[in-house]
Amino acid sequence: MSNAEGFPALADDEEGAYEWFVQASRLLEEGRSGDAAMLFSRVVLADPSSRSAWEGLARARFDAGEYARAEQAFTRLVELAPDNDYAHFGLGLALWRLRRFPEARDHLGMALVMRPERADYASALGQVKATLAARRQAGLPPEGQPGESLPSSRE
Repeated sequence: MSNAEGFPALADDEEGAYEWFVQASRLLEEGRSGDAAMLFSRVVLADPSSRSAWEGLARARFDAGEYARAEQAFTRLVELAPDNDYAHFGLGLALWRLRRFPEARDHLGMALVMRPERADYASALGQVKATLAARRQAGLPPEGQPGESLPSSRE
């Protein structure tokens, strides 16, 4: 049974949560991150210990540009699965977008330690480290502020 939006109707059973998960995953693949986040939210309410649902929710919120909410979901995923390299990577990326560079560095570094062969992990960590070095050189605090830009080296 579906509701007016075409999403599976609310249900209290595991089968309903599984249907939401499948549809949310499909929506995320289609680039409909806002819709996917709504369904993944239902799944985590129905099954708060579902690592895959928290990962889907975090990814959907990140893709929707909801970095603070993605940070919350990735943090929960790290709590549930501290050995999940992707959870640390995603949390690091969300923190980076929130301009919380030292925390981003720490989580990206953890992801890279867990999976040293991942070039994307190394690249993200390198960029955050470069940002921190540039901030230090410019006399700025390590944490950024919304809308802030670094002074140009040509000035």
